Amino acid sequence: MSFEKLNTEILEALETNNFEAPTPLQKKALPIIKGGSNLFCIGSKGSGKTTTIIISVMQKLKCKPEGDAPRALILVETKADALNLKEAFEKFIKPRTLRIYTAYEEQTLDQQREEIYYGQDILIATPKRLNKLYLMNSLDLSQLKLYILEDAEFAEKGLYFAAINRIPESINKCQYLVFAETLSARLQRFEETFMYRAQIIKVK
Repeated sequence: MSFEKLNTEILEALETNNFEAPTPLQKKALPIIKGGSNLFCIGSKGSGKTTTIIISVMQKLKCKPEGDAPRALILVETKADALNLKEAFEKFIKPRTLRIYTAYEEQTLDQQREEIYYGQDILIATPKRLNKLYLMNSLDLSQLKLYILEDAEFAEKGLYFAAINRIPESINKCQYLVFAETLSARLQRFEETFMYRAQIIKVK
């Protein structure tokens, strides 16, 4: 099975990066995500979760910049995780197309507020910094289409858990995706707050 029914830019990027066929996880996850369902995507390291995120975001945003407010929000645990994910995206995204911004603790809040305000399509953030920006009314979530947790085990921590649950309170309509190696009882509690009617796929 090859990658099918994807934006031409995504197909070109997959070929450039030597992806010949989807992994078992991607075979299951991509059609569900494309269909608009909330999803817990559970797979071991190396199963293709990060590439699934990249493909899904690019497809949802049609590989084109639009407006000023973020349309995809991805939460990661640390600055290193944010920068690594941005680097992975940049292998797929053509220059001057989708705009990506990372927000983490080492930057100044004023700098982040200004750079987000002037237009980003994809915002990759740590929960702590995202929570500060949110509480300062520095985030326009009105255009958000995807809210994603990468390597979501960090979300089980008490402080993070509360912050992650707080953001969807200000989102009208959005698709929610949680990627992790295991689906703990605590992660499943998100079904009660924003992961409504979520599907679950598990691949080793």
